[in-house]
Amino acid sequence: MPAEWEPHEATWIGWPHNETDWPGKIAPIHWVYGEIVRKIVPGELVRILVNSTAHEAQARKVLKSAGVSSGRVQFLRFPTNRGWTRDFGPIFVKRSKPRPEVAIARFRFNAWARYPDWKKDDAIPAQAARRLKMKIFRAHLGQRDVVLEGGSIDVNGSGTLLTTEECLLDQKRQVRNPGFSRNQTETALRESLSVKNIIWLGKGIAGDDTHGHVDDLCRFVNRRTVVLCREKNSRDKNYRPLEENWERLRGARLEDGSRIHAIALPMPSPLFFDGVRLPASYANFYISNSAVLVPTFNDPNDRVALRILGDLFPTRYAVGIHSVDLVWGFGTIHCLTQQQPSRS
Repeated sequence: MPAEWEPHEATWIGWPHNETDWPGKIAPIHWVYGEIVRKIVPGELVRILVNSTAHEAQARKVLKSAGVSSGRVQFLRFPTNRGWTRDFGPIFVKRSKPRPEVAIARFRFNAWARYPDWKKDDAIPAQAARRLKMKIFRAHLGQRDVVLEGGSIDVNGSGTLLTTEECLLDQKRQVRNPGFSRNQTETALRESLSVKNIIWLGKGIAGDDTHGHVDDLCRFVNRRTVVLCREKNSRDKNYRPLEENWERLRGARLEDGSRIHAIALPMPSPLFFDGVRLPASYANFYISNSAVLVPTFNDPNDRVALRILGDLFPTRYAVGIHSVDLVWGFGTIHCLTQQQPSRS
């Protein structure tokens, strides 16, 4: 599995339509999507999943108003339950020998072991393989298919994978793979994604209804460096879990045995809507070919996060995407996108 900063052929995104993801707020969400697409298309194609002709027409209208060139967008009429493409979309893998080739690692999706409607989303990887004429490899352990969301993992492209125990090992709440041990889970990840080394963090951030996705707290920014969220307020719910993850990283090693370089990424002030804590985090950024899209929350730390990420990606521009409405769906920019690596 290539790292996210390696060259893309395209970014995949599912146009929003499920009003239960943003109760009472879906109208502005379309315009946030338009801005996300507008910032990605200068560097790559954007493939957009839509449910119908009418759904596509709605997306085209928004994108035209946002100034998006239609020549950089491709619509795929693949019906979905939701728009969280990071988690149900195709997870692409790549080989360079004997000739360059991109394929799809076919994991199953069960809506985070939380929601009943997921079958359309689960069908997307197979539809993508047929449309792109790519090989698809079933991720399995023995006779069992493996359930995995793209937001639960992050890779450096050299053989190391980041994930959390809360998401992949918990056998009591939101269980993806009942009965899987740590060793079995690691075997499935190694065989499906060709990773050699797995780093286990502990818990995710408060408000995350995925039960511990790593893309809300720790991300690779190059082969040897991660950004890890840090909370300064010792009374905040995130303080202790994030400090424990810092301690874990101090003892972790990369695939070659070297230490990881960790850079602190601030947290925005706690964000609530209708009394519900939301998983607002700057770690949910997306690395496109030409830009790093960073969620912002009308918070003083917006500028700090943009500066940190801008310095880490000097050949791309770091751009803020207003995400106060977006995070009401319990996810932001990384959760909505999935990269397709270049075939060359």
